[in-house]
Amino acid sequence: MSAPGPREAALWQAQRRAEALFEDVVARGLIRPGLRESELSAAIFALARERHGVSRHWHRRIVRCGANTVLTYHDDGPDRAIAEDDLVFVDLGPVFAGWEADLGRSYVVGGDAAKQRLVADIGRAFSAGQALYEARPGLTAGELYDYVAGLAAGAGWRFGAASAGHPVDQFPHERPVGARLVIEHGNPVALDAPLADGRPRHWILEIHFVDPAGRYGAFCEELLTVRGPR
Repeated sequence: MSAPGPREAALWQAQRRAEALFEDVVARGLIRPGLRESELSAAIFALARERHGVSRHWHRRIVRCGANTVLTYHDDGPDRAIAEDDLVFVDLGPVFAGWEADLGRSYVVGGDAAKQRLVADIGRAFSAGQALYEARPGLTAGELYDYVAGLAAGAGWRFGAASAGHPVDQFPHERPVGARLVIEHGNPVALDAPLADGRPRHWILEIHFVDPAGRYGAFCEELLTVRGPR
């Protein structure tokens, strides 16, 4: 875990503002049966602009429900409508004051116990992955990926993506030529390796667990390398 400084404070503030946006989405009842993914995405975009001052998103907005929640970021599915007892996840990359946030959250519409357990399990997996990062200097991207993917299997799910995170920073973040800066199996890059100028590199950790039968999944992501007051 990096010693706090101005960059870390700015990244944490961006995340906290993104969390406030998500809380507003829930408080306004935007996630509800009958709404299509495209309609929810448009409603969130308008809310982010009008109430939270977001004029730029550094990656495309992802809103998925039902069977589409098994898809990865790079996949496209049909524009589904949220059903009763559905699982919905939202992945946003708003830019606040020039700093990238990247936040993903999952919500169960209704009372399905298995889906509620899945959402709880991804939260526990994120916390365990962050604890491993903090306890293991020199932890590689590949080691962290294998660890969180193993947590999926241990909880009775499967890991839903070939990657589990990426860097985040002031917009636009570093994209060095030839470097594979992704949390994925076999990647030997140390997560605490600094940027080229010696400053700490910061990472997002993504957790995507999927029902073994492929019916639904749940997703969460947030800052791995920075914590702050809640």
